[in-house]
Amino acid sequence: MAATGLSNVAARFGDEHSSFLSARRVAEQLGVTLSELARLIGVARNTLAAKSSARKVDSALSNVVRILAMASEMAGDDNRAVIWFKHQPIPGWGGKTAFDLVGEGRSDRVLAYLEAVRSGVYA
Repeated sequence: MAATGLSNVAARFGDEHSSFLSARRVAEQLGVTLSELARLIGVARNTLAAKSSARKVDSALSNVVRILAMASEMAGDDNRAVIWFKHQPIPGWGGKTAFDLVGEGRSDRVLAYLEAVRSGVYA
């Protein structure tokens, strides 16, 4: 992703008061509650709000944000990317969506799939 793309992602998902990603902004973009987001990324709900856990939350959110940014770039629209992330089954994963795979700790598989599609390899 180009530097411009990264700055756009940081602007959309960054916390106004720190250099970390904002769980609230990611949750709003996905249309989920903070509790649902915490479950998705594998952290406790209270961890999302704790200032001492900002680095841990940032790390957990980074793959979700990378997936959304890539999907948005490919789909041409943030809303389409969210719909794809939550509802479109990924070929070869038994009807599972990117949301399902991220929840299972397989965000690396989703990123690999998006890279393959971007490179012209289709499942």
